[in-house]
Amino acid sequence: MTTISGARGAISTSHHLATEAGAAVLEAGGNAVDAALAAAATLCVVYPNNVALGGDLVALVRNPEGEVRFLNATGAAPAGQSLEALRERHGETLPLRGIDTVTVPGGICGWNSLHEYGATRPWSAHFEAAIRHAEQGFPNSRSVAAALVEDRESLERDPGARDVFYPGGRPVAEGETLRQPALAETMKRLAAGGSAEFYEGETAERWIAGLAALGSKITKQDAIDYSAYWAEPLAGEFAGFRVLTGPPNTSGFMLLRALNAVAAGIEDPLGAGAGELAAAFRDANAVRAAFLADPRMGGASGEELVDMPVPGGDPAAAAKASGDTVGFAAMSADGWAVSLINSVYWGFGAHILEPETGIIFQNRGTSFSLDPASPNAFAPGKRPRHTLMPVLILRGNELAWVPATMGGAAQPQIHTQLLLRSVAGASPSEATHAPRWMVREQKVAGAVPTVTAESDVPREALDAIERAGFALDIVPPYAEDLGRSNLIRIRESADGAALGGTRLVDAASDPRSDGSAIVVPGDG
Repeated sequence: MTTISGARGAISTSHHLATEAGAAVLEAGGNAVDAALAAAATLCVVYPNNVALGGDLVALVRNPEGEVRFLNATGAAPAGQSLEALRERHGETLPLRGIDTVTVPGGICGWNSLHEYGATRPWSAHFEAAIRHAEQGFPNSRSVAAALVEDRESLERDPGARDVFYPGGRPVAEGETLRQPALAETMKRLAAGGSAEFYEGETAERWIAGLAALGSKITKQDAIDYSAYWAEPLAGEFAGFRVLTGPPNTSGFMLLRALNAVAAGIEDPLGAGAGELAAAFRDANAVRAAFLADPRMGGASGEELVDMPVPGGDPAAAAKASGDTVGFAAMSADGWAVSLINSVYWGFGAHILEPETGIIFQNRGTSFSLDPASPNAFAPGKRPRHTLMPVLILRGNELAWVPATMGGAAQPQIHTQLLLRSVAGASPSEATHAPRWMVREQKVAGAVPTVTAESDVPREALDAIERAGFALDIVPPYAEDLGRSNLIRIRESADGAALGGTRLVDAASDPRSDGSAIVVPGDG
């Protein structure tokens, strides 16, 4: 971790090539929005198990005037699909992968919204590093290589994925060159044609036809009609800081519930009070499972979910995975800051790589319920509930931390632990590298709730969690299932008054990822 006084900016992502792409933009005079877009495009090439052009996006953006806005670029269900048809085909629950889990991808529209709002560089410039890595190839990372082995049985059945990731009949190993020529050509068309190319142009024609051949109900009109939107963030207070996060259909409310529980009297929440914190996480999981849904189609507001009583009985969440995502952080000295989450949900999404475009598609639709009584029941044009949640932490109106993390349903729990450690004085490196634990979503009604904990979590905390009635699942330190976080800290130097308010910037990336953090020095 590097601490720099008067930095030009900083970026921290889950893959070092994406961090380098964003840092190069900052060094060239771009701002945090420019850096975020370059990093996001690069991640769609170098981290395909976590993010792709066929995925979704949410972000919190702070502008130089201090205004913070929430961007919702989560995709909607196709207009031509119905709850009745899905129930007839799949019964009570949607499959975990496959064509019926693919929703309209929102990420590219989200990139366009970010670009129009605050970028200083041309749209095409955001794709330069991504195109180079897709066309020329890059050394495959540890995380992607491991995911190719883990998901081989399913992923290799898809012809597009098999050709790209299993050349010669075996998975591309760590360090071996991974090339994606069809994706490179798609990136070139997007760079030249803007986001309209993805939703209306030749690229749209190709991916929509490719998915239709597999049975998708997504039409060209669904793509044309799709739009991301800006909204107010969900806000709370903790330890003298303003905590801003995503409103529904994101899971940001769960972070505020946990922080409210700590503020209400949990002492030492990462030590002797860990059992009480685990109970708060368990309750938030239950509220999420029962009530989180698209607020544009009748779902509760974030404020309502923060205060929602825990549902009675013992509701079990659908048996969904924790999710695979990239969350990264960027800031620039001119006042811009971005906490951005891009995702295909599970590793490699729906396990569909459309061969004409090289695009991997998300399986976010599996988050819909097929229970007609659920607030999250499938409906045409509806957005499923989301695990994604960006976060910004302010000291008054000034930026204090820019955090981001993946981790599926555990994202609010990871953010809680990052913030608790940061407020207690931990550096970004100490906070992201600290041992971590999470309460799993309940899969079976009546089952003992389980906490997954890294083996170096303090014994005091583990004992407190067990006493609170949780079963422990111990995993090795730095387990990927415990998330891949990124964190930037901004603070006044000790002699800030004498220096005219010089700020210190430091950043770190989670050792559970293939990432890095770079603080770019200023001109002075």
